[in-house]
Amino acid sequence: MPPPVKRKRKKPLAARLVRSRAGFYTIARLTRGLVRVVQWLGPKRAGNWMARAARLIGPLIPEHKLGLENLAAAYPEMSLAERRQILAAAWDNLARTASEYVHLDAIVAGEIDPSTGLGEKLIVKGNEHFFALRDDGKPGIIFSAHLANWEILAVTAARYGLTMTALFRPPANMEIAADLLKRRRSLMGGELVANVQGASFELAAALERGGHVGLLVDQRKNHGPLVPFFGRPAPTNTIVAKLARTFDCPVHGARAVRLPDGKFLIEITPALDLPRDASGRIDVLGATTAITGVIEGWVREYPGQWLWLHDRWRIIGGPGPRRS
Repeated sequence: MPPPVKRKRKKPLAARLVRSRAGFYTIARLTRGLVRVVQWLGPKRAGNWMARAARLIGPLIPEHKLGLENLAAAYPEMSLAERRQILAAAWDNLARTASEYVHLDAIVAGEIDPSTGLGEKLIVKGNEHFFALRDDGKPGIIFSAHLANWEILAVTAARYGLTMTALFRPPANMEIAADLLKRRRSLMGGELVANVQGASFELAAALERGGHVGLLVDQRKNHGPLVPFFGRPAPTNTIVAKLARTFDCPVHGARAVRLPDGKFLIEITPALDLPRDASGRIDVLGATTAITGVIEGWVREYPGQWLWLHDRWRIIGGPGPRRS
């Protein structure tokens, strides 16, 4: 008797409609309409409106449960009420970040005092490192994390005349992806490299030319080495350490911190003193561990401004973080 034929399960009708050509077009039109509403409301009103909506709707979304589980593992000493407060702040921050994307040019507008780093909406700490990277004629790497409004970092670098090649993950909806790409290029300058197979070669080429690369490296990298993050092994992206090892170039960390009244602190660290192996070259695993430690410190300082909704600790082919 022949074995039973395994039939491929069809995706739900709603999912198929969303991913159809008509679905992509409809969602893109709705998104563009929402952008016009956000533009009309202005930065403050739009941010407040979207943040209130996110605090109400967020707990109804499956990722909310994941966020609570992540927080329980990261902060076992905290009460459930404290974890819920952090996650509510994370939803609030994510909504404000989305609304601010429309108004990034206004947020970074105005002069920034080159000696103090003080601007109308921005306070830049480590001002001198932006200038050094811009003027030293050498390749350099800046890593960051999904903290506060992470998109503002590349825009700030552009204000200093620091041209960056940045890695980005385009949305599946090509209509929206085209809109985002156009917006990013107009604000950030430099090159944008899609996070697909072969992206590392483009980043390496930028460094080979003496350019600067910006990378978000706080999310899970499937099949990456397990590096401690909040005391748990997490599959981690080694691309910064590998590029630094190849080009022996300075590596800086940069983060955004959300402040009251729509202001931001932009902080860039001095070049990290990364671990090296017996031959004097940067040790990939040691450097990745050091970079992850910097990011953990940032998150611990402002936990409500990080993206707890991502399954950061899931190990492909092994038990997920929710069962560890």
